[in-house]
Amino acid sequence: MYNIFSLIFKYIFIVIIYLFILSIIRLIYLDIKGIDTTSLDDSIYLKLINRKDSLPFKVKEYYSLEGEIFLGRGNENQIILKDPYISKKHLKIVEDEGNYYLEDLNSANGTYLNGDRVMDVVELKNGDRIRVGQVEFLYVNRE
Repeated sequence: MYNIFSLIFKYIFIVIIYLFILSIIRLIYLDIKGIDTTSLDDSIYLKLINRKDSLPFKVKEYYSLEGEIFLGRGNENQIILKDPYISKKHLKIVEDEGNYYLEDLNSANGTYLNGDRVMDVVELKNGDRIRVGQVEFLYVNRE
């Protein structure tokens, strides 16, 4: 009698472990499926390098770039980041004849491109790293 109960509990435990593993796989699948990169296939965008959960404010994974984009803490910017180390109007990214240019707008803590502080307008190239405050972005140009 004891052996039958032992055998039943053993198989119930195995089934519970398999259900747990399947639920983790399902969550991973839904997380990967939730990333919307179809709209970014042939476009130019900024991709967040930081882990989103490590930042104390909201930030998106991707920011599409079109025309003239302002980044800062202020609500009038196209990209709004409530980082205390980012100025109200921190930087500007402008498109000119198919090329994108980055300009720091005299921010207090500066803008860094590939580790170097931006002092003048610089042209962005695919793979450039832009750091403002606690946030770091990767410039992606798939054209």
